[in-house]
Amino acid sequence: MRIELVDQPSTVVERSAERVADLPWGRSYLTVSPDHFRVDYVINPYMDPSEQPEPERTREQWHGMLAALRDAGARVDVLRQRGDSPDMVYAMNLGLPFTRADGTPAFLASHMRYPQRRAETGSATAWAEARGREVAYVGRDGVGAHVEAGDLFPFGGELLAGFGPRTEEAALAGVAAALEVRVRGLRITHPGMYHLDLAFCPLDERRAMVCPAAFDDESAAALLAAVPEPLVLDEVEALTFCANSVVVGRTVLMPACPPRVREQLEAWGFDVVLVDVSELHKGGGSIRCLTNPLDVVVGRDLLHVPGGEVVGS
Repeated sequence: MRIELVDQPSTVVERSAERVADLPWGRSYLTVSPDHFRVDYVINPYMDPSEQPEPERTREQWHGMLAALRDAGARVDVLRQRGDSPDMVYAMNLGLPFTRADGTPAFLASHMRYPQRRAETGSATAWAEARGREVAYVGRDGVGAHVEAGDLFPFGGELLAGFGPRTEEAALAGVAAALEVRVRGLRITHPGMYHLDLAFCPLDERRAMVCPAAFDDESAAALLAAVPEPLVLDEVEALTFCANSVVVGRTVLMPACPPRVREQLEAWGFDVVLVDVSELHKGGGSIRCLTNPLDVVVGRDLLHVPGGEVVGS
């Protein structure tokens, strides 16, 4: 499937000299080395088995990303890729590492919609257990609701959760209960932005990149309302993978940055660092997909809600 880029009006955010508190999370990441990265099947519009990544260039780009993360001040852990899991390099989707309100380290394992990716969960949960994290599940081994961590982001005290193409709406109650947080469901409808991390990027405590074209009208309005100062991306901008970026303090590591987006980020006091991961785009993900934050804390980044709560879906 090929995506047709359709121009949409851009929304320009007014400049603000106000310094907003940085995100407290996003300083420590899990990554997966691209030892066996290839395109063996098609589960998103970017994948084409006739266009294989070049292994040496892929490794060079991945190591360049790690260097950029560390230069920005992030800590990076590396998990080796399984030979039977060519998409495992997209570490964001393995699960959601978090610390419970009582200080217990935990890991919500993803339950992948596509069976081609489910073997990854075994390696991810083994990694988590070896580091003393409690493992929680919403579904597993093809039974129960599907949830993929690329759809989950803390922002404004809530866990924003995209659902539709990958995560199922039925999973949201289980996610809320597992973390004991408020989950805000957002219905994704765009085939090229099948995870929330392709259409949404938190920048600091008030600001985020948002692409309304990824959602139905109700969810787009809810997401824009949840972000006090959104940098609104049009569809063409978002399909450069520019929202699939990582923020470390005031540094935004981006695979691409359209001129209007750069102007706004720099006006807000962010430093933009471009990182070439174009070989890894062939699997349908970029910098955020390749990195999984390890330092999300309930009670700091997410309001503790005993029993959990789902809103907006």
